[in-house]
Amino acid sequence: MEKESILIVEDEVNVIQFMQLELEHEGYEVTTAKDGEEAMARFQEKEWSVILLDWMLPKLDGLEVCRRIRKTSQVPIIILTARDYVGDKILGLDRGADDYITKPFEIEELLARIRAVLRRARAGEKEEDKIVVENLEVNLKSRRVIREGNEIELTQREFDLLVFLMKHEGEALSREWLLSAVWGYDFVGETNVVDVYIRYLRNKLDRDYEPTLIHTVRGIGYILRSS
Repeated sequence: MEKESILIVEDEVNVIQFMQLELEHEGYEVTTAKDGEEAMARFQEKEWSVILLDWMLPKLDGLEVCRRIRKTSQVPIIILTARDYVGDKILGLDRGADDYITKPFEIEELLARIRAVLRRARAGEKEEDKIVVENLEVNLKSRRVIREGNEIELTQREFDLLVFLMKHEGEALSREWLLSAVWGYDFVGETNVVDVYIRYLRNKLDRDYEPTLIHTVRGIGYILRSS
């Protein structure tokens, strides 16, 4: 059986040695990186099972590394940091981390969190390639969108925006978050492009159907919510 592979990104040598020893003892295959740039290079080398990512890193900090990884991968990421302010935790999770553990931590807690994100990742792999909210159905492989039995034609960008909204059903998503997730972090443009594409989606998906699924959240952005 192939070992689960873990990438540790940490600039403190003693912390790296401690985690690597314990994780290898548990049967994981471990690779390390000591700064953000090295982390991105290691990330490109293979498919990782989990990435343990320190927040405060030289060259590129952990949040920037997480942000860049999320452009192309949904690999489970656990942020490791001494910052325990709840706002920092929210920021880390909003940037795409799956979990957050505060230093110093017990190795048993870290191992439990690794097992938890691996279970969630495996469960996600087994899910059907289809998302359904109310009477709206999206097939991720064929990129077909169907509502009340009618197939609806969407552009690539409209489709990507809809899928992101559906995957975050019930969550209020800011324009900035939508812009970063759908158009990319390097996109140069105003957030009103999100409003334009939301209008396109509403015209195609909500105007002639019930219930209305795409709602405006005043002062924040948008939410896709079933009745």
